Amino acid sequence: MSYPDFFNSVETIKVKDPLSGILGAFDKGEYEFCYLDVVKSAGHSCPTVAGAYLITKEALKALYTDELAVRGEVKVEFKEALEEGVAGVISSVISQITGATDVSGFKGLAGKFARHSLMDFNSKIDSSARFTRVDSGKCVDVYYNPSSIAPDAKMQELMQKMMSGQAEPQEIKEFGELWQDRVRRIFENSSSVIEVVEV
Repeated sequence: MSYPDFFNSVETIKVKDPLSGILGAFDKGEYEFCYLDVVKSAGHSCPTVAGAYLITKEALKALYTDELAVRGEVKVEFKEALEEGVAGVISSVISQITGATDVSGFKGLAGKFARHSLMDFNSKIDSSARFTRVDSGKCVDVYYNPSSIAPDAKMQELMQKMMSGQAEPQEIKEFGELWQDRVRRIFENSSSVIEVVEV
């Protein structure tokens, strides 16, 4: 399996999942997600998928400062409707990591470990997303804005050629490389003064 090298340098997200521990999937229910995990699930790597990963990572750090985030015990809210824009893509990535779902998730065991009804859309918030700990009610608003990380100027020309069926194989390959280069730069600048991600 071949993929961009920078995928391996993205910080992983460690979680504790009580349900996973009880059902014997992972010792103590502890495991981690890497960027490659969410790329496989989404089927692609883009600024939206990267942003969803980043805001989840930073939100969980803020909520669980010196401890592992507890998967299945975080509620997530979005300002947008599920059908609007890229809300569905973002929510899928966040759901994979946090376990939170709207009504379709796991219903629990004997009244515990339920994952459904932990994700809401059309919420009255101004941020990209709000993450709330179910146990304490502590919440954080997270903002994501990758606009300061501009795509390579050549991408538009290459995109037009691909959409019209006129692109050569090398040009298609170059487009993908330039696309992933922007994703790489978003990760590299996510905690810099550019403030791609703000909690």
